[in-house]
Amino acid sequence: MKLYIDSTDNLKTIIRLDDHQLIREYSSPRDQDILAAIDEILQKNNATPQDLTAIEVNPGPGSFTGARVGVSIANAFAYSLDLPINGQQPPIEPIYDSPPNITFRKVVKPQSKRGALRRNIRGSAIGKEK
Repeated sequence: MKLYIDSTDNLKTIIRLDDHQLIREYSSPRDQDILAAIDEILQKNNATPQDLTAIEVNPGPGSFTGARVGVSIANAFAYSLDLPINGQQPPIEPIYDSPPNITFRKVVKPQSKRGALRRNIRGSAIGKEK
């Protein structure tokens, strides 16, 4: 049995087991559950991971996280079951549309109470004669 995994679209997962196909669509990338889809198709076909003879995965291009997760799962299955992946020995690498969009949170240093107090005193009319 050949397992095919395609998670390059982070809102859709395609899993095939020989001629049987399971397509799951998600409203958010956070809902994508590739392992649950693989488990479901194996159960529907009364199969176990040990029944697999080969693994194919779409390495991309596609979403950064989707491609990375799908390829990682395929590599883990192939390595643990000693199976070829895409006709070669694991591991294989994902292909990305673009590098990840990683942004860093800006760190805002809180003002010390003493500094705020100084500014209030200097800027206020306290102690100034009219």
